[in-house]
Amino acid sequence: MAGIARTCLQSILKFVNSTLGLVGIAMVLYGLWMSRVWQRDMQDSSFDDFDSSAPWFIYTFLSIGVTLCLITCLGHISADCSNGFFLSCYMEIIFVLLLLETALAADILLNSDWEKDLPEDPTGRFHDFREFVESNFDFFKWIGMFIVLAQGFSMLLAMALRALGPSNESNYDIYDEHPPARLPLINHHLQQPPYVVGEPRFPMKNDAWNTNM
Repeated sequence: MAGIARTCLQSILKFVNSTLGLVGIAMVLYGLWMSRVWQRDMQDSSFDDFDSSAPWFIYTFLSIGVTLCLITCLGHISADCSNGFFLSCYMEIIFVLLLLETALAADILLNSDWEKDLPEDPTGRFHDFREFVESNFDFFKWIGMFIVLAQGFSMLLAMALRALGPSNESNYDIYDEHPPARLPLINHHLQQPPYVVGEPRFPMKNDAWNTNM
C-alpha cells in the first residue's frame, strides 16, 4: 500500500512541478527574443542613440527563466529518487521563492512609486511588458495565482513524499521476478557411474610376501 501511495505522489509531484518548467521555458524564449530584437536595433542604429547601461530587464528575465528550469530539474530528481536531502532542498527553494514572490507583490501593491526603485531600461522592453500585463491584467492574475498554488502544492507533495521515505522495494524486484533455482540437498536420481568387476592384473604385495614365507 505504501508503494502505491509513493508512486502516486511521485507522479503528481512531477506533473505539478512541470508547471514551473513550462513557465521557465516561456521566460527563456521570451528573453531570447527580446535579446535578439535588442541586438538588431543596436546594429541598425548608431550606438549614441542608446543608453550605455546594460539591458537589465532582459538579463533578469533570462535569469529567472533559467532558475525555474533548474528548480524543475531538481524537483523531478527529488520525486524520482525520493531522497530526503533532495526533497528538503527542493522544499526550501520553493519556500524562498514563495517569500520573494510575496514580497514583490506586496511592494507593487503598497508602493505606488515602485518603478522609481528600478534602474532605467535602455531597451524599452520593460515599459512594453508592463503595458501588456496591464492590458491583460485578469489573464495574468489567474496565471500568477495558478503558479503560486502549484508551488504550494509541490511543497505539500514533497513533504508527504519525504514522510513516506525512500522506496526499498526496488532492490527486491529482480529477485521477485527471477527467483533463484533451488537444488535438492539429496538427489535420488543421480546416475551411478558404471564399473566392471574383474580379476586384478597384478597380485597384491601382501599375498606375494605370504607365499614366499
